[in-house]
Order: sequence, then C-alpha cells, then structure tokens
Amino acid sequence: MRNVLQVKKMPSNQHYQREDFRINIKLKLSALWISAMFCYVYGDFFSLFVPGRIEDLMNGKSGVGATTPYSILAFALLMTIPILMIVLSLVLKPAVNRWLNIGAGIFFTLIMTLILVTSLSKWMLFYVYLAFVEVILTSTIVWISWKWPRVTEASAK
Repeated sequence: MRNVLQVKKMPSNQHYQREDFRINIKLKLSALWISAMFCYVYGDFFSLFVPGRIEDLMNGKSGVGATTPYSILAFALLMTIPILMIVLSLVLKPAVNRWLNIGAGIFFTLIMTLILVTSLSKWMLFYVYLAFVEVILTSTIVWISWKWPRVTEASAK
C-alpha cells in the first residue's frame, strides 16, 4: 500500500515548468461574462441587506425611480444581454463574436462606471467594489475582443 502514490525523483539540477495549455479566446470571453454575471447577482442580493432597501422595494421604489411592470421588464431586458453573451461568446463566428463582445463590453463598462460613481456611500461600499470588479471584467472583454488573434484563410478552414 505504501507504493500507491510514489513520486518520481527529479534530478535537482533540472528546472521544470508546470504543464499548461492555451485557452481559446471564446472560452475566456464566456468565463469573463460568467464572472460579471456573478458580480451583478451578488451586488443585487447584498443590496437587500442595506437598511431600508426592502421597504423601498415593497413601496415600489427602485434604485432608479418608481418600480413598474415596464421598469422591471427593462431591467430584465438589460440583464439578458450579459446572460446571452455567455453562450454567444462560445457559438458565434469570430467576426460577429468580436464586434458583439466589444459593443456589449463597452456598454456594460459605461453602465457600471456610472453605477460606481453614483453609489458612493457607506452602506454601498460593497456595490462600489463589485462595480469596480465588473468594470475590470467588461474592460477585459473589450480588450481581449479587440486583440482577437488573426489567422490566414487557409489556416481558418
């Protein structure tokens, strides 16, 4: 039983690197959108712990005005974009994929920057932090998409 997990001794004069592989750009983009979505969800969840937040929601007040069926639909439509970007980043052809990620990335970077600068208060420090992380994530989406590697037509087939 002692020999089950035997480790092969390496000569001490040799330097080894850990095995790694190149991650496809589509997987990187999808993972970044997933990470951004976790920030969005946790930010909204944690906001329920801010004093007065639940009462405001129950009284029809959201962070951006009155809560109506149409404003909730607008929020749902807005949040559908990053949700869809998770899968679209994996399945779309590179040319469309690149521009869609650049556009959606810029759009959400701007939204989160606005939220970041308008949420500066003691009870919203978590929200500012998550907005900052989201800005980094969506900016990275834009950067990676902008720098999308090119291949020759022959190697693309």
